[in-house]
Amino acid sequence: MKPLLQTILAAFSLTLVPSSGSTQQPNILFIAIDDLNDWIGCMGGHPQAHTPNIDRLAARGMLFTNAHCASPACQPSRAAVFTGMMPEKTGVWTNGKDSLSRMMPEAIKLPIPFERAGYRAMGTGKLIHDTSDRDHPAVPDYVYVEQRWSPIPSKQARYTKEALPTKGSNNPRHLVTDSLGRQVVLPLNRMPSDRAPEKLSGESFDWGPWDVPDSDFGDTRITDWAISKLEEEDDAPLFLALGYYRPHIPLWAPKRFFDRFKEHPGQLPPVKEDDLDDLGETGKKWAREAVTAGAHASVVKHDQWSKAVEGYLACTTYVDHEIGRLLDALDESSYRDNTIVVLWSDHGWHLGEKEHWGKWTGWERSTKVPLIIAPPRSQAGKFAPAGSSCNQPVGLIDLYPTLTDLCGVKPPEGLDGQSLAPLLRNPDQKTGRKLVTVFDKGNHSVRTERWRYILYQDGEEELYDHQGDPHEWNNLASNPEYRSLMNDLRRGL
Repeated sequence: MKPLLQTILAAFSLTLVPSSGSTQQPNILFIAIDDLNDWIGCMGGHPQAHTPNIDRLAARGMLFTNAHCASPACQPSRAAVFTGMMPEKTGVWTNGKDSLSRMMPEAIKLPIPFERAGYRAMGTGKLIHDTSDRDHPAVPDYVYVEQRWSPIPSKQARYTKEALPTKGSNNPRHLVTDSLGRQVVLPLNRMPSDRAPEKLSGESFDWGPWDVPDSDFGDTRITDWAISKLEEEDDAPLFLALGYYRPHIPLWAPKRFFDRFKEHPGQLPPVKEDDLDDLGETGKKWAREAVTAGAHASVVKHDQWSKAVEGYLACTTYVDHEIGRLLDALDESSYRDNTIVVLWSDHGWHLGEKEHWGKWTGWERSTKVPLIIAPPRSQAGKFAPAGSSCNQPVGLIDLYPTLTDLCGVKPPEGLDGQSLAPLLRNPDQKTGRKLVTVFDKGNHSVRTERWRYILYQDGEEELYDHQGDPHEWNNLASNPEYRSLMNDLRRGL
């Protein structure tokens, strides 16, 4: 009986972890940010980026400078993060009706193995995809907070039937009332709607300041809730997940985050005037279609490019401010020395590069994301020095196996990613990895340490050498010199 008992206990120990009080099991603070590209200070993506709190997190952990999403849209990217599986397995390809709860209701979402192992798993904000969080939450203990249209209620964002005829005109005019009783005319940028001029839904391709209290914004309220959880004492380890909405459109934030641009207007991103000339017709279509935001031609026509940059940077700094409040609370709590902090964005975002606005392309601007993992302070000696960075290609698909690995929690079978623990210990090791991003069925982008290869559903191809072309301005796919390389990258699919 003794060998059998030992076998049972050994198997049981893989799924059940004793409380943090007796084992010092690491806690997890899991921070998601919506639509954030590399326009943060530690990544140097924009000269006017101001993100001191994200930067200080990078200074105490590991910054992955070549990290990419599984799919450059909210729903498929987040489904991949929370299942550890690519869209080919989840069936979640776009932001449409094919949600994770519908396509894969049996999915063991990331926090579940931790809850089974004795963790308190709780969260708030945008984690899976907006209202899907409310109806089918990613974490067992979830609090829903309306974020998208804050600082106004979502019902106010909808156009009235009387105002709808103006939505697609050169003088759109939808009146709302702020929390201080003042009337506000939307959209703030005064641009006509490109995507849905005939629909009553609110126009989200908008930017500008709101002179209202921070507490009117959902992202502030989710920070308040998370701080209250960090102030609680409990012997069980904690998995705490937060999903910040900004800088997702509409690019609205408290007024003070816009004030710095009065003297220093937003600088446009580097662009090449004839950037699309070396693309095929399919690539040009993906560039110019206003699928997830608005049309570049409209932004230029209405002289709003610089203002949009300001809105994006202001929203990013606002979210950074909230993250600073969260990190301060962590440092003042009993969780200070035994918490893994993970910060990630679901995908990047174009602001006019390749004449595109939004996500949903196979280019660097859309697939590349900030990814920071800070190990527990109490285990610092087991990992690379604080402030290290890693340039190996990694994916958000790797978060599930990484966290279960670091915490000794048994993951489910069939995960598509790989643990980043070896890179957290030695970021200079070469992996030779071909990291794949998919954007709708049949469209693939492959990223290595040096190259990006794009293969569209119709067979059209693109190739970029990041060693000398970080902006992806020169498509090398038509050069026969690179055919062997492209064939090799294609096999990576």
